[in-house]
Order: sequence, then structure tokens, then C-alpha cells
Amino acid sequence: MPQPVTRESSLATAIESMTLLVAAVIVHNCVTNSVVLLQRGPQAKFAQGMWDLPAGKSAPGEPIIETAVRELREETGLTVDPADLLVVHIIHSSFGVESPNGFLTVVFVANTWLGELANLEPDKHAQVDWVEAHSIPEDFVDTTGSALRRYLTGGPNISLAGWPDTAGEL
Repeated sequence: MPQPVTRESSLATAIESMTLLVAAVIVHNCVTNSVVLLQRGPQAKFAQGMWDLPAGKSAPGEPIIETAVRELREETGLTVDPADLLVVHIIHSSFGVESPNGFLTVVFVANTWLGELANLEPDKHAQVDWVEAHSIPEDFVDTTGSALRRYLTGGPNISLAGWPDTAGEL
């Protein structure tokens, strides 16, 4: 006989199937055509030495746009107005570090900001810098690197990674 569905069993099932929610921000200086990039340090949880966008996990109950603003400020010292953020890409991956059930990354772009660029998490990042759009490093985290290149070239704005029978983009 099947077990009755309870609030506790439903919650356990939901937690087991949860997809990690992540925000990433492309800070794009349109005047110089440069973007803010981070190089992951030797103590980073994954992709040590590789380049990446400012990004991070959404806290429980935190709206994704607040995640973007918070992570950008925590990592780089730059502050953006949530009203100035535009969604430019979505990454849906079937698996990731700390996310065995996959992750969904909402990639925003900011063309205005306040503050001076700084590496505020030197334990995680070897460096933080402005990089010219035509000089994006090759050793970039695959998913966010693809999203950045697609944003800069006007390419597809949805990426799929690790899913069977997908070509990696829509």
C-alpha cells in the first residue's frame, strides 16, 4: 500500500530535487568596451585559476536580483541599482559543484555602477580586473564564458549544459 503524502515527505522530495539558483553579473563599460572579470584563486571551490563573472548562490528566500546586487558588491566592491540590471542570459545545467541536481544561473548585465573595482574576496579570487571585450581569456569557466561571449556577440540567450540530447543552446 502506498505511503500517504505528508508535508514532511513532500518537503524532503522537493529538497532532494532542488536546482541551485545562481546570479551572475556582466559589468560592461560600453565606452571602453571592457567587462569585469574574476580569476578564481587556488582556494576556490572549483575552476581554480580560471576566469569567471562575478557570481554566486542565492540565499534562501532571496530574490535573484538581490543576489546579483549582493554578490557583485561582495566580490568587487561595485554597487548597482537593481533597476539598472537587465537579464541577458539563462544557463541551465544538469549538474554542478555543490549542485548535484543542477543549477540555473540568471545572467544580468549592468552598464552603470558606483564604486571602485577591488578584489574583496582574495581568499577566493586571484585577481579582479577590467578586460577588453575582444581579449576575453580562453581559460574561462565554460558556462559563464559562453554566456558572456553570447552576450557580446548577440548570440542565443539560453544555454543548456549536461542535458541529454541538447546541443547546448536554444
